[in-house]
Amino acid sequence: MRTFTSLDDLRTAVGEELGVGDWVEIDQERVNLFADATGDHQWIHVDVDRAAQGPFGGTIAHGYLTLSLVPWLGESIFAIETPGAKLNYGVNKVRFPQPLLVGSRVRLRVVLAEVTDLASGTQVVLRHTIEIEGASKPACVAETVVLLLPEA
Repeated sequence: MRTFTSLDDLRTAVGEELGVGDWVEIDQERVNLFADATGDHQWIHVDVDRAAQGPFGGTIAHGYLTLSLVPWLGESIFAIETPGAKLNYGVNKVRFPQPLLVGSRVRLRVVLAEVTDLASGTQVVLRHTIEIEGASKPACVAETVVLLLPEA
């Protein structure tokens, strides 16, 4: 676990891989709960029998479910504990190169890409890759942006 307690610590780590998390299985219950939360009940996500005959041979996780795993999977890799609030500022790029079959195991790999001073605070860009165990392509590649506000 890598912990950053100052902006200088972050700046010196630009370009570094912060780590790789543990493997976690994505089960049908998680997919169903996400479907209920978002109202996206497309059969490729929630109808196990129909999806078994479909293009992927089983149900797949929603792309946005996969993306939403980034903070949870990242908790075991790094923490930013600088003074002041931390805001989810957005996402620059997101791609889903390979469907994530339910029952697969995933893990997160994180690279600290940029640290930029802005008038409102410090912007941190992180590159996340959600790898699928045994797969040649990742489930998700995303570049997220965090805004670190000065201490109030």
